[in-house]
Amino acid sequence: MSDPRSTAPPRSTVLRPRHEALGASFTDFGGWEMPVRYTSDLAEHHAVRTAAGLFDISHMAEFLVTGPDAAAFLDYALAGRLSTMPVGKAKYSLVLADDGGIIDDVIVYRTGKDYFLVIANAGNREAVAAALAERAPRAPVVASFLAEPPADVSGTSFVHIPGVSGTAAVEDVSDQFALIAVQGPRARAILEATASISAAEPSLAELGYYAWAAASFRGDPLIIARTGYTGEDGFELLVPNRRAVELWDALLETGTPLGLVPAGLAARDTLRLEAGMPLYGHELGLDVRPAQAGLGRSVATDKPAFVGKVGVDPEETAPVLVGLVAEGKRAGRAGYAVYDGDTRVGEITSGALSPTLGHPIAMAYVSPDASASGTVLQIDVRGTRIPATVTPLPFYRRKK
Repeated sequence: MSDPRSTAPPRSTVLRPRHEALGASFTDFGGWEMPVRYTSDLAEHHAVRTAAGLFDISHMAEFLVTGPDAAAFLDYALAGRLSTMPVGKAKYSLVLADDGGIIDDVIVYRTGKDYFLVIANAGNREAVAAALAERAPRAPVVASFLAEPPADVSGTSFVHIPGVSGTAAVEDVSDQFALIAVQGPRARAILEATASISAAEPSLAELGYYAWAAASFRGDPLIIARTGYTGEDGFELLVPNRRAVELWDALLETGTPLGLVPAGLAARDTLRLEAGMPLYGHELGLDVRPAQAGLGRSVATDKPAFVGKVGVDPEETAPVLVGLVAEGKRAGRAGYAVYDGDTRVGEITSGALSPTLGHPIAMAYVSPDASASGTVLQIDVRGTRIPATVTPLPFYRRKK
């Protein structure tokens, strides 16, 4: 989905020549020209479920937050509690507006005691950067205040918060790194067999979900995170841009005999939908409170202060996100109305004919009184009412 706030021409990742050589079709997504498919949406989807898919996700935005006050700053700037997260772990969190609406959903990695990596959505890069910069002076950490940043950090954008021992620095490093995902049941085997990737610490066999390991690729640092957006086991690899093409080639060369295929955004969308994962601009937005989207557990409401706390609770009548399943082959799409009898009770946010399950699935915001599991509603599919049953998310859960 393109970013409606941006009028700049779409950008391309450093891997664009590889996508063109593989015959990819492109689409504008978050202000970037990204591969939507290489061969077949269905083939790429099924490869991820049965073997592995290789995704270029270098359009995502990355921010480093560092310094003695980094943890305290993120506790205030984000909805979750990041200060208690151990080094080596990752956590899903939210950037909220003052009124509790969602500016973006992010993943935060703790890479050291005073070091954090925040990965945000491509289309929200500027909004997240602005939010982090604007929140720094407001962060209520009381003690000394370092008025000037160190002299040896030219090119780094510093923001200052009062703190026990100094500052928190926020640096947008999005243009310095590429992000490549290997997703699917054979993902680990592919990474372990790629000779130019050094042994990870901890090993990939020991690496838990939402954790990361330090490695290297041809002498450059490589972060391997056990995270993803497909509902399958898999990894996301952060590497300097200068090594991105070599890493892509090495993974494809090693993985092809194991069933690895390059996969585009179309497959990624149906995979994440089956896994019940929200997409910003569809299930998430400034008009959505976390609890409406089923993300209430991502908000540490017992923190004394954080941006959005005063408005985080939705009204009792606010629509809530549900899953819908139907029979046949006609799927509801984003924007289609949902009815309970003659009463319109909601709207589809994402929908598709599930490649894995073989029947239509959708996520929708509906009135609370129509949200109970097992409730039969109707989706208006181009003038025809299609029965659909409210079902818990996710639609698909991988076997472990």
